[in-house]
This record gives sequence, C-alpha cells and structure tokens, in this order.
Amino acid sequence: MFKAVTITILSWLLLLALPASAGPGEKLYNELKEKGQLYADEAWQDYVDEIGQRLLAISPHAGRDYYFYVLDNPTVNAMALPDGYIFVNRGLIAYLRSEDELAGVIGHEIGHVVGRHARRNNTLGLFGNVAGFIGAIMTGSYAVADLGNTVTNQLRSGYGREFELEADEYGGEFLARAGYSPHAMIDVIHVLKDHSLFAKNVLKQPAVYHGLFSTHPKNDKRLHDAVQKSQHLVPELISEPERDFWEMMQGLVYGDEAATGLIKEQTYYHGGLRVVVVFPDNWDVANTASEVLGKAPGGTTDAFITLQRLNLPEDEQTPEEFVSKTLKRDDVKDGETLEISGYQAFIGEVEIAAGNAQRRTIAVVYKDDSVYLFKGEVGPVGDLPTFEEKWRATVSSLRAMTAEDLQVANNQRVQVLVASPGDTYDSLAQKSSIKSFPEETLRVINGHHPLGEPRAGDYVKIVQ
Repeated sequence: MFKAVTITILSWLLLLALPASAGPGEKLYNELKEKGQLYADEAWQDYVDEIGQRLLAISPHAGRDYYFYVLDNPTVNAMALPDGYIFVNRGLIAYLRSEDELAGVIGHEIGHVVGRHARRNNTLGLFGNVAGFIGAIMTGSYAVADLGNTVTNQLRSGYGREFELEADEYGGEFLARAGYSPHAMIDVIHVLKDHSLFAKNVLKQPAVYHGLFSTHPKNDKRLHDAVQKSQHLVPELISEPERDFWEMMQGLVYGDEAATGLIKEQTYYHGGLRVVVVFPDNWDVANTASEVLGKAPGGTTDAFITLQRLNLPEDEQTPEEFVSKTLKRDDVKDGETLEISGYQAFIGEVEIAAGNAQRRTIAVVYKDDSVYLFKGEVGPVGDLPTFEEKWRATVSSLRAMTAEDLQVANNQRVQVLVASPGDTYDSLAQKSSIKSFPEETLRVINGHHPLGEPRAGDYVKIVQ
C-alpha cells in the first residue's frame, strides 16, 4: 500500500551534507532507534561492533569514538557519517559469505570517514537545510523524483571514482592489519555488482549501483592494485574471526514482507511506516496501492472501514482542523479530540446527505510524519451498535510497530545448509519460501549469479 522505506545512497549523501559539528550520525541514530529501525538482534549488533572496533583499532582513528549498527532494512546498502556512525543494512549482510567480506564493507565505510571525503568532496555544503529529511526517509514520503534533476545526478554520482578507490585502499589496509584478507574488498564488489545485474536482468528493476563501491567495475585494475598494496601488511599469524559467520547467518531476517504493507489474519502491518492496525475479527481485509479495506463478513452485509495514509499539512493543524481545512469537510458532527496510542487524533460522525447508510464515520490520527485517515460506514441492514463498537476498536488499535510485530510480519529467515551431491539451486528452490524467481535469488545470495551451482560440502543459504 504505502511507499516502502528505503535507506539508499540518496539518504547517505544528504545526511553527509550536514556539517560535522551538527552530529548527523548521532541525530540519525536517535531517529532510527526511536522509530524501531535498528535490527532487533543483539548478537548481530554486537558482532558488527566487534568487527568495526577491531578495524578501528589499527586505523589512523584508533582511540576515537565510532559507532557501528545493523539496520532492520532489506535494501543492499551501508552508509557512513562524518561523526563516526556507520550503519550496515541486514539486506546487505544476507548477500555476504564471510566475516572478511563483512569487514570489507565496514572497512570501506571507515575509509570514507578517515579520508574526510564528505568535506573534501564539498558534500558538506551541498545542502544548506535538510531539516525533516531523516523523518521523511523513515516514512517513505520523500522520493528521488521530488528532487531537481541536477541534484539527483549529483546524489547518484556518489563520491566519485577517486574517493571510492581511496576508501577501498584504506579498507584493504585496515583488513590486512586486522588479520583479514584484503582481497575481501574485491569479493564484496563482486557481490554488489552481481546483485545489481540480478535486479536489472531478472527483477527488471533499475540498475542503480549502491554508494558502496559504486564507481568501479569488478575488473578495475586500479582497484586490484590498490588492494594488492595491502597484501604485505597481513600478519604472519592470522587472527581468529570474531564469531562463526555461518552460525550468525542462520536465522537472519530476509527481505521485508511488510515493507509496503502486509495483512496477516486481521492485522495490517507496514514495516516502512512502522504502523500496525487491527481490523475486527472475521472481517475480510485487503490492501491496495492506496488504501486498506476491511469488510464485515456475510457478502452483502454492508459495513466497512477503510484506512489511507496522507501527508501532514504544510501549516500547523490539529487533527480536527485537518478534517475541516485540508479535507474541506463541513459535514462532520459530534466530533471528539482524543489520543490514540499517544498520538493526536480526532473522531467524528458524518452527516448523511445522500444514500441509505445508517451511519458514516471519520477519524484522523497523526503519527510521525503521516496522517492516517479512517472512514467507516454501516448500511441499512447492518448492526449499528456492533459496527460502532468495532469502528472505535479499529481506530483505537493504531499503534507503532514493535520488534515483536516485525518478527510476526517478517517471518522469512536465512537457513544455512551443507550442500549434498546433486543439489542444484533449482532443487533447493523447492524448499524455499521465496515467491518470485526463487532459483535466481538463491543463486545470487550465494555468490553464484548468473549460472553457478552449489558444490557438495559447501555452506549454502536458502530462505524459509
């Protein structure tokens, strides 16, 4: 239904546009935490922090405060902010195959901060005021298309080839000194480029390279030379990994079923907007691109409740004023101002000027940067007292999504198997819950895009 949340290179660069003194990373972290966007798995949060601190300890910024987090976001991306906040999406982690590769992602991001690329690329001054942008990327109400073409092109260009190479060179050095393979930098590029080709050729989605390693191809000689420079820094005694990567991979949440709206039984979940609404028991509930619709059971039984998401008005308005000024409704009576789950709300009855409905109702709830508009109606043969009870309960059920809700809504998990002789991605796809292009998806998340097959004895990721 509603536009899904996507933290992409766009959000990364816009946030880097803030002055370092403004603490963009800390500000973003607080917003993400408040809106439940951090991945609710302490083991993964600790794991990424352990790798990050290990790399930081041998970098020029050793001793400085850096913060490493996993975002509960299905997109294949990562981002670094000038004040040392580094975020890796779980969507990217699902495509990796070793701790070395994960360290390569983190090392590259540390390289951007160490190299002061935001300032050197004049990105800090590109945007004078990005107030409200963080909230916008969380709700999905801000689209790339809303920007002018010139700005959009600047954002898509990233830091540019020189700074990306420099970040890779830094990353390779950090990996080597920390006891990882510097060639993992190149391995990650293969992962990301294959994902982009998969998106373009199989999913028929725009092939937009990610901010991470976005400007050079797999066989870039300068990249290979930059990474090779670090080979001599690898210590004689290779350090043990922080954790068993494949053990950590088992059970990782995959994708985001609820990203654009998902109905399970009578409950509507929206992962992007972090909102939950519960419709009455036994009602038929469906969602379209523009609304959620709940209908009373019985076929011709004429009672329904709809839900839509709208943008907040430009000027400051109460929910009651939103109904009269923005919606321009002068037919609402017996209105009531109240709070629902801590959010400002207004609920009222609509005068019936035409038709044979017994009752029409309307409600508005403000949550974060969105307005949730409920409408209800019961027809001439409906049970009015029952409808009024269920109407009030449905509107009052709106609340913020919790980590437990996400566990229910997003129940696809990565499962790790040991490939047996004769296993193919076609046969493994029969065990997978992926609905669209399961064989091709398994191939790409295992690093075998476009035509590879699993080898007996190797660890293989499937999704169930």
